Amino acid sequence: MTSAAQRTPARRNRSGIRRGQGVGGYLFTAPAVILLLVFLVVPILMALWVSFSDWGGNGSPFSSGVHFVGFTNYASITSGGGLSEQDFGTSLRNNLWYVIFVVPTQTVLALLLAVLVNNRLLKGRGFFRTAFYFPSVTSSVAITVLWYFLFNPTGAVNEVLGAIGLHGPNWPADADGLVHNLLALVGVRNGPGFLVNGGFLGVSWWDWLSGPSVGMMIIITMVVFTTAGTFMLLFIAALQNLSQEVEEAAMVDGATSWQRFRLVTLPQLRTTIFTVLTLGLIGTWQVFDQVLVGSQGNPEKTTLTPAYLSYVAGFQEQNWGQAAAIAFILFAIIVAFTLLQRFVLRERGVSARRMRRAGFDRGGDGGYRPAHEDLLTAAVVAGGTSGRPGQGGTL
Repeated sequence: MTSAAQRTPARRNRSGIRRGQGVGGYLFTAPAVILLLVFLVVPILMALWVSFSDWGGNGSPFSSGVHFVGFTNYASITSGGGLSEQDFGTSLRNNLWYVIFVVPTQTVLALLLAVLVNNRLLKGRGFFRTAFYFPSVTSSVAITVLWYFLFNPTGAVNEVLGAIGLHGPNWPADADGLVHNLLALVGVRNGPGFLVNGGFLGVSWWDWLSGPSVGMMIIITMVVFTTAGTFMLLFIAALQNLSQEVEEAAMVDGATSWQRFRLVTLPQLRTTIFTVLTLGLIGTWQVFDQVLVGSQGNPEKTTLTPAYLSYVAGFQEQNWGQAAAIAFILFAIIVAFTLLQRFVLRERGVSARRMRRAGFDRGGDGGYRPAHEDLLTAAVVAGGTSGRPGQGGTL
């Protein structure tokens, strides 16, 4: 009886201590939460209201002179049939091709650089890491000015092309799409009727398939050059955390360098690859400063992007409702592509057909074994098989 009475105050003291710790935690996080609410959540909610209003930029967006207009701002850029819809469709086309070219290129280049500088046999690895990362910390404005200087009609790029007998284009002023240029080489200069006459968001399907313009290629190469170093560091950190035992087991089994990389290393980098692709996808859909400094949407609006179009609509045309609507549509696009990417890169088992193509046969116990000899045993350890995850997830 006495012992029970003694335990009750002790429990109360412990619960009081926990409550005190909880209050202390809230107090420590309160400044950060307040800053997020004031400078992030509240502005987002205000912008959302602006996208549904006729606010013109003067006074408060909550004043009595500002009216709710519903989806009028959204309709004007998606189904208005005028210049606003055409400009928005053009910006989406440009940005889509920009994403298609930049995200895979920067990811592959970053991975190759990481594998290169992570090689223990490479001398001066610290120097190369710094050299590859240095463009990422340089001012984007400075890099943009330098890049457009290099791609000037009389710049260094055309001088190098001329030295090998090629005539370089007028890069900043060339609005021709790369896909259209390639088709012109085989004699296709005009699209079929159903592509020319049909379209989406005021842009014909033939123009949707034009590819990035020559002028956009300046920005594409520049962004790949400046972002590959950042993603290289993420891959280096992931490579240094991989299990060396798995790599050594693959070498003992006789796996080649390419087999070890494809079947052992890559499966263990799944999480890092997803992170790099997600960050790259978000960054490429938000491209703005390079366009503002370098091209202002020229030539012929082939470098116009939704972010820059939102800036023009708001700060230059004072059409703040339409600018906010563009921003929220862009946000929805980024979320949709991120979820799609997450679905595509999700972990899943390997079919029997793919296992056979990889050199494995099903044994009597239902498991997979190398078809001829004990090669690539480590691949199963790193990547796993259907229903049996390995260290790198599911192969």
